[in-house]
Amino acid sequence: MPDQEHYDNLGLMVGLELHQQLDTSRKLYCHCLPILRDDEPDGGILRRLRPTQSEMGAIDPAALFEFQKNKRFYYEYYNDTTCLVETDEEPPHNICEASIDICLTMAQFLASSPVDEVHPMRKIVIDGSNTSGFQRTAIIATGGAIDIGGKRIGIQTICLEEDAARKIAEKENIRIYRLDRLGIPLIEVATAPDIRSPSEAQEVALALGLLLRSTGRVRRGLGTIRQDVNVSIKGGAIIEIKGLQQLDLLSTMVELEVLRQQRLLEIKNILSSRGITSETISDNPVDVSQVFQNTTSKVIKKTLSKGGSIQAIRLPGFAGLVGEEVQPGRRLGTELADYARFWSGIGGIFHTDELPHYGITDSEVKGLREAVKAEEIDAVVVVAADETMCHDALDAVIKRAKATTKGVPVETRIPLPDGTSKYARPRPGAERMYPETDVRPVKITASRLKRIKRNMPESLDHKETRFVTEYGLSSNLSTQIVRSLNLQIFEHVVQELEISPTLVAVTLENTIVSLQRDGVPTQNLEESHLFSLFKAVAKGAVSPEAIPIILAHLAKNPKSTVKDALSATGLLEKVDSTDVESMVRTTVTERIDYVRKHGMGAVDGLMGVVMKELRGKADGKTVKDLLTTEIQRVLDREN
Repeated sequence: MPDQEHYDNLGLMVGLELHQQLDTSRKLYCHCLPILRDDEPDGGILRRLRPTQSEMGAIDPAALFEFQKNKRFYYEYYNDTTCLVETDEEPPHNICEASIDICLTMAQFLASSPVDEVHPMRKIVIDGSNTSGFQRTAIIATGGAIDIGGKRIGIQTICLEEDAARKIAEKENIRIYRLDRLGIPLIEVATAPDIRSPSEAQEVALALGLLLRSTGRVRRGLGTIRQDVNVSIKGGAIIEIKGLQQLDLLSTMVELEVLRQQRLLEIKNILSSRGITSETISDNPVDVSQVFQNTTSKVIKKTLSKGGSIQAIRLPGFAGLVGEEVQPGRRLGTELADYARFWSGIGGIFHTDELPHYGITDSEVKGLREAVKAEEIDAVVVVAADETMCHDALDAVIKRAKATTKGVPVETRIPLPDGTSKYARPRPGAERMYPETDVRPVKITASRLKRIKRNMPESLDHKETRFVTEYGLSSNLSTQIVRSLNLQIFEHVVQELEISPTLVAVTLENTIVSLQRDGVPTQNLEESHLFSLFKAVAKGAVSPEAIPIILAHLAKNPKSTVKDALSATGLLEKVDSTDVESMVRTTVTERIDYVRKHGMGAVDGLMGVVMKELRGKADGKTVKDLLTTEIQRVLDREN
């Protein structure tokens, strides 16, 4: 990865928007339970959404873009956990007060200034993810900062939003959503563009994530958190990449977006040196079907057999540039194809930087160039589809090519699994926001803020330090448990039971992971299993060494109790102390040469031998004490 000086020279600026579902007992604007379900829905409704004008009479370009896809939306619902609010057949209820309190807690962590009154706004979204055609969002606080390595990263806003419906499938021209997720409260924390490197972006996201979890009121697991990233460099544009769920991919994504903008600026300069401007590019597609009458290209042959058309456009001065890589595995041609797909629905494009290929011959490329009057310095883009789709696709290619002559087009992109990104839609404008008239404003009183301040939870950073000093955890283990999904059960166990905190943390973070790697279905383990097991260990009914055996049995038999597991595994009755002593003496006698060679160091070596024989039926400390005594006795006798 390039160093900081490299990004300083580029003028890199990054801003983050972290979205996290809140853990509340109801949804934001209705009293339905905020739970996701995988059982069969009770029914569904079919709708189509249309863009509306803002108060100023303008239509948001992103909304218009979605409308032009001509999609219909099918919404699956449940009779008992979704209601008429989610289907937009009933006005929203009063806003969830608990959600506001969680946002105010986060505002206190970040020294943000709460608003005097919460006024929800409507944000137009007609991709189908909201039945109403808009998402409700409300500013809760502004300003503040988070410290990252001694550097102040500003906070712009803390907002409260409703989560979108869950996309289930897409069939032909119908997109299927489920209403169980729609309306779950969502906090959005937006930073100022103060981040100056990819690694710093990841540090900020991690720090904000830890603060959000410090509230103790956010949901955990896949799909409960996502990050939107705004990236720009000098001469480039502010590019919004939406919906990243993998935090460990954030720095790579920023790095690759910087690379993309650099490459696009280089291409712009090459086009400029060739005398190419946006006005140079014609917008008149040419029907080149005749060129391919005898083609062996499967795609083109299939299109022509169905009565389709082969259309082409000349891109003057683009030869060698359409095939130029802008991100690993993605070229300028990929960017052109993304626009063509989204604006027309075609599968893809051909271009002369990659031809002859795909069954297209040299002679067909020559005929293609002649048909569109392309010179050697020009590139040609070809589309195979019905005539209308061809025109829509090539119109999108032309618009994207014209934008290439100016550098980096402003757009919204979505992340791909390798850290690259692809075009999603135009950037939304101010036209998408307008006041919500169906929800009452909520005053933020001084007494409410005092209550929030008085009941502030402990931050995870502070908790991490405390676990080392108070519980004696190692710094690595403390870091691990604080960032774990098991934090709550860890704190519950060590507060309620007389048991080694280190043993609890190691079990939760290492033992369970080890069992999972061995194929044990640890996902079946519930908190009740774990607490009962730790309670048995604290009472001396189960030795620490037996924990993996008991956990494995409970995972494979989730309806079992700890007592059932002890019985089934033969651990219900511990080995008599006399038998343990006898086993220790036998082990030492059988391995006397090892004892003579290693002296008292043989204790650790023989521990594993004895414990393997006992299979958790005796306490490890007892075994170690007996081994120490026996080995010392043998050595004293021989000396």
